[in-house]
Amino acid sequence: MPRQDTTVIHAGEGASDRARPLTAPIYQTSTFVFDSTADLEEYVAGGSGRYLYSRYANPSVESAEAKLAALEGAEAAMVTASGMAATATALFGLLAAGDELVASAAIYGGSIHLMTGFLRKFGVTVRLVPMGGDLLAHIGPATKVVWFESPTNPTLRCLDIRHLAAGCRERGITSVCDNTFASPINQQPLALGVDLVMHSATKYLNGHSDVVAGALAGPAALIDRLQPARRFLGGVLDPSAAYALARGMKTIAVRVARQNESAQRLAEWLAADPRVRTVAYPGLPSHPDHAIARRQMSGFGGMVTCAVHGGLAAARDVFDRVRLIQRAVSLGGVETICSLPVLTSHYGVSAADLAAAGVTDDMIRISVGLEDPADLMADLDQALGRGPAGAAS
Repeated sequence: MPRQDTTVIHAGEGASDRARPLTAPIYQTSTFVFDSTADLEEYVAGGSGRYLYSRYANPSVESAEAKLAALEGAEAAMVTASGMAATATALFGLLAAGDELVASAAIYGGSIHLMTGFLRKFGVTVRLVPMGGDLLAHIGPATKVVWFESPTNPTLRCLDIRHLAAGCRERGITSVCDNTFASPINQQPLALGVDLVMHSATKYLNGHSDVVAGALAGPAALIDRLQPARRFLGGVLDPSAAYALARGMKTIAVRVARQNESAQRLAEWLAADPRVRTVAYPGLPSHPDHAIARRQMSGFGGMVTCAVHGGLAAARDVFDRVRLIQRAVSLGGVETICSLPVLTSHYGVSAADLAAAGVTDDMIRISVGLEDPADLMADLDQALGRGPAGAAS
């Protein structure tokens, strides 16, 4: 993990001879001024460090990108207007008609919709591999990209990142890891050999539920290759949002440390409760991928997914009864929120794809915030009620 006191906190702040702001200012401008034709010609020839238009580049955006690169240990980074904009930028920048994408079926539902609903329209073959299957075994001669999450949304399964990255590299295939659930504090996919890391920066990177943003990080040559896709698809991040994202990244280490600790306590408490059918959390020894998580994660994250007895009706009852925990989509903020994946992140995903991803209708996904864990347990205790056959904790 990078040193938070210097590498990340001060990365991208910038300075000049006349003004040295403690925090990077917001360049809230759509366009930039040139002094002469000669200055403009120097810019378009690529020989100037000036700026032209904020859809191309903006100092506030670049400040956030410098912080993200420091967090991920990357040569370069790119921020976008949303996580889906980052996903679209990567996929449309890396793939062309006739190419094949191999992806884990256990990924965010929006990513599945983009892959199956849009990429296929443009002649890209999409192969979704059920959870538990080896992605490398499904690679074919036309495969150009392998896409996966670890931990997965919402089942929190962990894939062997080093194994997948090495297998892709041997075959000349670009590997992309969605690192949203882990955050750069808990997991460093680039150090494990992955080519490109993607984030919904709305989540842990920002951490305050007040910005929608996305991010990509990796080698400078690969990020440069993706710049035209961001520029012409239009998924650039607004300077004010970039400022808020950069501010959030300054505190990510302390936030995630607290969320790791609280989520572990909550998962252990839920796992011992007979009213709960299953608990998914990589930090539990009972988790099927606990050994993998221990090898590649420095912390197990702030996400806990549990399933209750009684199907969707029972999950809805628990969802409706929480008081302190907020009912909302998204994750990674300072407030604890819960959602029902089949009605939010995976709504509209086919029954076959849900089964392949291991998503069931009795699941409740909890994003643990900064509240006292005892208060969260008390809230879930009353929300779970007496449970099946009158059981209570």
